[in-house]
Amino acid sequence: MAFSAKIVGDELVLRIPMNAKPEKSASGKTLVVASTYGNKETDCVVDGKKVIVGVNAYIPKK
Repeated sequence: MAFSAKIVGDELVLRIPMNAKPEKSASGKTLVVASTYGNKETDCVVDGKKVIVGVNAYIPKK
């Protein structure tokens, strides 16, 4: 899944596509709603270095 990141003022803004249906996590303890699926390099630069992000949005499995 592709995601986007940009710096707007003093905020890092991320856009991550949501899964059509929550997916079981690797551990099976949660349902993943959206994820970068690991750490990913962005085009954003801070102090001359590219910013790396890793995001998981999830809900409890019931």
